[in-house]
Amino acid sequence: MKKTVSLLVLIAILLTSCTGDQGPIGPPGLDGIDGIPIAASAFEIDVNFNDANEFSIAENYGFQVLISDVTLVYILWETNNGQNIWRLLPQTVTFDDGNLIYNFDFTQTDVRIFLEGTTNFSTLDAEWTQNQVFRVVVIPADNVDGVDLSNINEVMKANNIERFEIK
Repeated sequence: MKKTVSLLVLIAILLTSCTGDQGPIGPPGLDGIDGIPIAASAFEIDVNFNDANEFSIAENYGFQVLISDVTLVYILWETNNGQNIWRLLPQTVTFDDGNLIYNFDFTQTDVRIFLEGTTNFSTLDAEWTQNQVFRVVVIPADNVDGVDLSNINEVMKANNIERFEIK
């Protein structure tokens, strides 16, 4: 019995200590899922909300969005010393007669940015409804963990976004 165990240990040591030439490098694989690259995409849009568009605008992405992707929308809230300050939607503004909420929803084909709330949108000053600049960022769900989504600069850095397409 001792000889059999010793022989098995010796064979195991010999088999695990053998090395040989490295095999050839295999062909490159496809990036992403089923050959579709996992990447973030983004664009910027200037919106005028009014009665005619029912205080809502829908914009097609212009690129493929996977079912697992996450869409984030930021509004240019203000500029301070030449620095743009972006806020993640939804954002709420309170007035004497109610509130205004900048909000959004999305599908795999488009994003809709809209106003909601209890104030009368038709009586709002132009600063709240005209030339509102939004940045739409679509990122893979896998890239969301550990990123402060309220910080557009951190989202851009984490997803290697260097520029926004202007629509």
